[in-house]
Amino acid sequence: MYQTDFPKTFPQDFLWGGATAANQIEGAFDIDGKGLTTAEVVKKATDRKTFTMSSVTKDSIQAAIADPGVANYPKRRGIDFYHHYEEDIKLFSEMGFKAFRLSIAWARIFPTGLEETPNEKGLAFYDKVFATCKKYNIEPVVTISHYEMPLELTLKYNGWASREVIQHFTRYTKVLFERYRGIVKYWMTFNEINAASMGFGGTGAIDAELSEKEMLNLRYQALHHQFIASALAVKQLHELDSNAKIGCMLARMQTYPATPDPADVRAAQANDQFNLFFTDVQVRGQYPNFMNRFFKEHEITLDFAPEDTTILAEGKVDYLSFSYYMSTISSAKDTTDQALGNFALGQPNPYLETSDWGWQIDPIGLRIALNEMWDRYQVPLFIVENGLGALDELTSDGKIHDDYRINYLRKHIEQMKLAIGDGVELMGYTTWGPIDLISASTSEMSKRYGFIYVDQDDEGNGTLKRIRKDSFYWYQQVIASNGENL
Repeated sequence: MYQTDFPKTFPQDFLWGGATAANQIEGAFDIDGKGLTTAEVVKKATDRKTFTMSSVTKDSIQAAIADPGVANYPKRRGIDFYHHYEEDIKLFSEMGFKAFRLSIAWARIFPTGLEETPNEKGLAFYDKVFATCKKYNIEPVVTISHYEMPLELTLKYNGWASREVIQHFTRYTKVLFERYRGIVKYWMTFNEINAASMGFGGTGAIDAELSEKEMLNLRYQALHHQFIASALAVKQLHELDSNAKIGCMLARMQTYPATPDPADVRAAQANDQFNLFFTDVQVRGQYPNFMNRFFKEHEITLDFAPEDTTILAEGKVDYLSFSYYMSTISSAKDTTDQALGNFALGQPNPYLETSDWGWQIDPIGLRIALNEMWDRYQVPLFIVENGLGALDELTSDGKIHDDYRINYLRKHIEQMKLAIGDGVELMGYTTWGPIDLISASTSEMSKRYGFIYVDQDDEGNGTLKRIRKDSFYWYQQVIASNGENL
């Protein structure tokens, strides 16, 4: 409809909040019937630049199984949200959260993934979490699979490399959708589904010892099985709970050409297309044509069942959620000068500052990403991860002055507001993570994102006391003013 005015503020029902993952906060990895997960056999990194999720082998898994402790596997301890959930959600409520994004640990519900009936103690825990959210009028936003699955599915099937896992996943989702009908309104299937192209962390499939050709084929076959499982879950939810919505989730990698050289522009376009391939399948319901060249050039042959075309077409998501942390530069020329990021590598941008971990800070890139995805898909968008990992310092008087985090978030929220004025339909914003948690990539505690400090170091020492940072009170004002008081 033609009009001369445009939105100048956030919608009244905007979902302000924060986002977490079960394997990074819950702890309690071996109680109340929970099984071991793939996340809990990934050993912590020895430095901040080593991502260990893609280097898992059969031998390293056996070593992890033989080690019952938490010292080498910090995701087993998390920040003990399992026993602190009431305190933590109350703190989220104090900030004014409208939404809390969390994930469910599949192995709490089906310890091995193979059971025919769920573990009632696992469900009872999430019953209590959702009841606490309701007490404080916080809408739970639930990720069904966030970088973890029951380890037994890796040992028996090599994770998502096998189509057999789909039936176990849909049994799990059916239990969730029936149990939490009318309780959970917003779901998403796989966290950062493009992580499947990076290996074990996203797929639960061991591929570190394969040839490059074999590795690529296995990863994209595993990804295809996730696409099918996601589409089937979408159809399940639509049939079981017509009032609920379900989305996909992408790690958005905004990229720019290194120069105006058309070859660099084409390199950036190709990288952008590849990033959006994952959401093309889930939002549009089919594989995009541009991937045919990629599959051909890399000799990738997918086992694509006759019914898969129909399944994908019938299982299109209701909204697109994504994480945004940084941008990169694309060049047609080979270069050894790279910037680290959220499992994305690219040339460093001389116009941008970087975080303590070398991630390039680009708020305007968020507005660009929002506009590009809105123009491409025309479905509601939801920013479900954005934040600054930093080395926070606890002062002698027990405070954390994190103006750098406030500045980071303020600049991104300003760009969100501009994007809404551009016509983008934006559902909400859940920062990563509202409380300090274990790092996904390195399993360290030092990389802190939260508005709430958790007294725990990289070795697990500390009281687990929760302390409000300066950013806690700032975000409280942001939410109370619906994004006007920044």
